[in-house]
Amino acid sequence: MKTQKPHIVPKYVTYGFFLIGLFSAIAFRAIIILQRMEPNRVRPVWYFGIVGYIFFFFYRFEITKKRKKAISDYALIEKVESKTPLSDEDRKVLLYLLSSIKVSLEDMNYALIFFLSIVAIAADIILAAVK
Repeated sequence: MKTQKPHIVPKYVTYGFFLIGLFSAIAFRAIIILQRMEPNRVRPVWYFGIVGYIFFFFYRFEITKKRKKAISDYALIEKVESKTPLSDEDRKVLLYLLSSIKVSLEDMNYALIFFLSIVAIAADIILAAVK
């Protein structure tokens, strides 16, 4: 049963959730510094990070679920494997899937989280040495 046709969300939604994920990642890494310099701020920053991640990862979960549903609803894997000709509707869904992956900022998010994690580790080592 095919429901609503899949579509790309507006850029402001993509960038908005990217920023939520980024600020949450920064918040968690800032805890390393805050616990030494401003211990009273650790808890609010931790909550900020958690709430941000709840929104961000729920959004990412929904995007992944939507992509998998489109693949399943239109039997795209089976059609490609069996070399069944694709209908115009199938092509539109494939275009949605490919476009959705192309416009996604998840690779940038992963790279920034990786970088921020290294910065947090370095900051912790430096702060421990200064102590």
